[in-house]
Amino acid sequence: MNGTTKRGGCTLTLALTVCSAAIGGTFQYGYNISIINAPTSYVQKFINETCMERWGAALEPSQLTLIWSFIVSTYSIGGLLGSLLAGPMAIKCGRKGALLLNNGFLFLSAVLALSSRSAGSFEMIILARLLVGINAGVSMNVQPMYFGESAPKDLRGAVAFSSAVFTALGILIGQITGLTEVLGSESLWPYLLASNAVPGLVQLITLPWFPESPRYLLIDRGDREACGQALKRLRASSVSPDEMEEILQERAEAGEAHAKSLWDLLQDRSLRRPLCTVMAASSAMMLCGNDSIYFYASYIFQEAGIPGNKIQYVTIGTGACEFGAALACNLLIERVGRRLLLAGGYLCMACWALVFTAALSLEGRVAGMPYLSMVCVFCYIFSFGIGPAGVTGILPAELFDQLARPAAYMAAGSMMWLNLFLVGMAFPFIVNGLGQFCFIPFCGVCVAACLFISFTLPETKGRTLAEINEEWNKKGTAKGHPKYSQQSQSLTDPSESQETEKI
Repeated sequence: MNGTTKRGGCTLTLALTVCSAAIGGTFQYGYNISIINAPTSYVQKFINETCMERWGAALEPSQLTLIWSFIVSTYSIGGLLGSLLAGPMAIKCGRKGALLLNNGFLFLSAVLALSSRSAGSFEMIILARLLVGINAGVSMNVQPMYFGESAPKDLRGAVAFSSAVFTALGILIGQITGLTEVLGSESLWPYLLASNAVPGLVQLITLPWFPESPRYLLIDRGDREACGQALKRLRASSVSPDEMEEILQERAEAGEAHAKSLWDLLQDRSLRRPLCTVMAASSAMMLCGNDSIYFYASYIFQEAGIPGNKIQYVTIGTGACEFGAALACNLLIERVGRRLLLAGGYLCMACWALVFTAALSLEGRVAGMPYLSMVCVFCYIFSFGIGPAGVTGILPAELFDQLARPAAYMAAGSMMWLNLFLVGMAFPFIVNGLGQFCFIPFCGVCVAACLFISFTLPETKGRTLAEINEEWNKKGTAKGHPKYSQQSQSLTDPSESQETEKI
């Protein structure tokens, strides 16, 4: 598969590598977020029947809601554990190796989901959701790292953003699979929860054929020959001497140093501002409430007044909306830049949250308000998909060097999953407690995120670490990292230049 066909500066090999890694990576994240919504009533009925058989008494509605919320949110706990595993796995096994090994959690979760009903144990569903969450936590961190290190600089943002495209595609396919006409019926819900094994199997078969991250091969393993071969397969033309020189330069700066642990990163004061920025952006992406729409879509549309028999079809529209937005952003990201897409996306979300609140408040008094509410939800999701959904995942790859990048993804991923867990647990109670005002807290988060990003985040589009560090200094938001500032000078000695030309 030594694809040499040029497609906008991208080889067929690079495109297929992206598809193979993502189908078992961020696709799974989106897929597993959406499939849990369809069997809500069936799983709750199963939980009640199980409790009746064990203790001879049905659960109170509040108890059932709490258990269901925990089943949904266990996915986030698993994601948090996966984020902490992602860094060590990416360092020891490589980016590609970590993604392949990660499928073990997925297959075990599928077996537990399939066996839960026959075993009469809803606890097996909880464990299955924990394992599939670990799988998602690893892939959400390792996959953007793999893409960012494999793509050429001019396509780095677009290739890395494809993670968001596949997340949105996973949400859409999961919603379609969850239809009652497919696997969303009462008799088939265990198969629906186990269907995530299919994309994992596809990745396990296809990904071994594609190259490892070139930067990992040279900087972490010191294998220049393997790095050169990987670059040749991933590039549309011969390897650029400038690109190889940049990798050699980063390796020279690293010297004998090893990849940073999460504790090392937290202690490094020179990286504190970039780290805080990345962690805040990851937290905002979850606290804005977008993913809660997929967890509890039926709750939202029921509150909006949509007829019950139409909700599953309306829900598919939300996935299609985010998928379309992700495709649009993939075309815009290298033209518009990261900061504008992020800040603009949050600003639009805040506006639509206010309109949504007004529509819910006027329901029953003004005709057509349920449909305006539905439009607001779609626009809220579109605004999320056009910026925060994918740009946030690119930031650690562009703000940190090779040694700090795995730990940066661990920190960002931990904040993302922790906040997703908190929102997932709280959202049903927010809806019940605030009613038509349930999106006001999320509106506040979006406004705060817009302001924070506008004033702190430097533009990273098409820039090296040294150039980004200069922008930090200009904005007065971070002290110059001595290692980064050295990158503005040529550190490659003549022997390394000759080595580059040979490769």
